[in-house]
Amino acid sequence: MAGRFLEAVRVVRLLTTVHGKRTIPSMIRAAETRTRELYSAIGRRIRELREKKGLSLQEVAERSGFAKSYLSQIENLKREPSLSALSQVAYVLGVDVLYLLTGELQNPLPESLTIVRREKRKRIDRAPGSPSYLYESITYNRPGRLMEGFIVTLGSQFPPEPFVHEGEELAYVLEGKHEFVYDGRSHILEEGDCYYFDSKKPHFGRALGKKQAKILVVFTAKKD
Repeated sequence: MAGRFLEAVRVVRLLTTVHGKRTIPSMIRAAETRTRELYSAIGRRIRELREKKGLSLQEVAERSGFAKSYLSQIENLKREPSLSALSQVAYVLGVDVLYLLTGELQNPLPESLTIVRREKRKRIDRAPGSPSYLYESITYNRPGRLMEGFIVTLGSQFPPEPFVHEGEELAYVLEGKHEFVYDGRSHILEEGDCYYFDSKKPHFGRALGKKQAKILVVFTAKKD
């Protein structure tokens, strides 16, 4: 009995102490703080760009295809936007989507061909609307592009809510196995599988099994 008690104490200590004095609750709070700061910065950049261009929320809503209330919630940190939604808003505001995410302006390149080396991918942790996903942009250095491309590593949990946005999407499974739910129906996909769909219907996914699930995602947004 004493041995079991000591083992239980050891497990509790392991669960409550990480990297010296940092506890799991404190790490969770720190992550939540970073996430709030990210969404706050995104909302601030959208508002600043919108006002600089003399656009009202209603005008941006009409041009992007989103409801005025939805955009207001993003600006006021009451809604976590999806990456595809931010891409559409960025297009309307005349900036690269990575500017909304990072504040970095991309310099236009004159070449018709652009290349992104593996080590030069733009990594985005805890992307908006996808707290369990990790995104790596592979198209960020192409000015005026009509498509957004990402290497996406899926987490083991679904996002808080499905993604719904204008455009179409293509996904190719690079590694692992995952569940993809599209318009209420579940599909199990494995390495080498490919799927193409209308993004206007609800969709999201999560990794299955012990191996990470990594997919190549390319999507377009309706741009007038």
